[in-house]
Amino acid sequence: MSDKMDIKESETGLVRVFHVDLPDEAIERFTVQAGTGEWPLMYGLGAKKLSSTFVDVVSIRDLGEMPLTTYLSQAYSVPPSELSADVDRLNKLRDTVLVLPSQAFAHTAQSLTVRTPLRWIGTYQEIKGRKPGAPVRSKSAKGTLGGGSAKGVSGINPAILRWIMIGAGIVVVAALALALTN
Repeated sequence: MSDKMDIKESETGLVRVFHVDLPDEAIERFTVQAGTGEWPLMYGLGAKKLSSTFVDVVSIRDLGEMPLTTYLSQAYSVPPSELSADVDRLNKLRDTVLVLPSQAFAHTAQSLTVRTPLRWIGTYQEIKGRKPGAPVRSKSAKGTLGGGSAKGVSGINPAILRWIMIGAGIVVVAALALALTN
């Protein structure tokens, strides 16, 4: 049995969860890309491109008392409301799961054909950032502050401050040269 899913090049903010039906001793061989380039996980997903940096292989045993839904909420900012329909199914999973955020697909449009030993569990939306507020319309936001001359934060003209710094640098270099010759 296989599941098909399309990944868009512009996709962001989604987290896909898969169950990995393999014994513990076979997980690493399946999920880690070999030095030869062989990567069974990529074949199991039917992916054209996959970024190993974002592949998260989670042993349910390593979570201890933490339910998988809590892990997804904390590690991937998936809101509990997004997971509510699948809470029982997610928290009953055993052994190993694979979590792939959108970044794992390296902004590459591709069609996945998920095959055994992977079983797709669900795709969840991360919390979206806040919408930007109304634009600020004050004079200072437009880049004009009342009529003064160009001064740095300290109130000193930037050109003068630059010359002071160059002079201080010359003094430090001269002092080091003098110390090294003695």
